Amino acid sequence: MPIKLSAKTFEALVVQALDELPEFFRAKLENIEVLIADRPTPAELEEVGLEPDELLLGLYQGIPLIERTGDYNMALPDTITLYRLSFAESCDTPEEVVAEVQQTVKHEIAHYFGISDERLRQLGAY
Repeated sequence: MPIKLSAKTFEALVVQALDELPEFFRAKLENIEVLIADRPTPAELEEVGLEPDELLLGLYQGIPLIERTGDYNMALPDTITLYRLSFAESCDTPEEVVAEVQQTVKHEIAHYFGISDERLRQLGAY
C-alpha cells in the first residue's frame, strides 16, 4: 500500500536534496531544470525501456555536460523529472522516501555530468 506523500512535502524533500549536494557540484549545474510530476508518461517509460506497470523514480533528459561543445548555446534546459507517486509506491516509510529522494537526485545529477547507469553500478552507487 502506497504511503501518503503530498505534493508540498515531496517538493520540500527534492529542494532539500538539491540543497545538500556538495557546492562543487551545485556550482557546475547550468541550464538544467528539476521538475516534479505525479507519474511518468508512457513515452518516458518507453524511453528508458520500462513497461507501463514498472516504476520510474527519476529521469534525466538532455545533453550531458561532458558532451556539450562550443556549439552548445541557446539550448532549452536539460530536465530532471522526479515522479512523486512512484516514490510513494516504492517506499514503506517516510524515512525511506527521504533516503530514496536523496539517492535519486544524486543519480540523475550524475547523468547530467555524463555518468552512465553502468558506470554508477561499477562505482557501487546503486
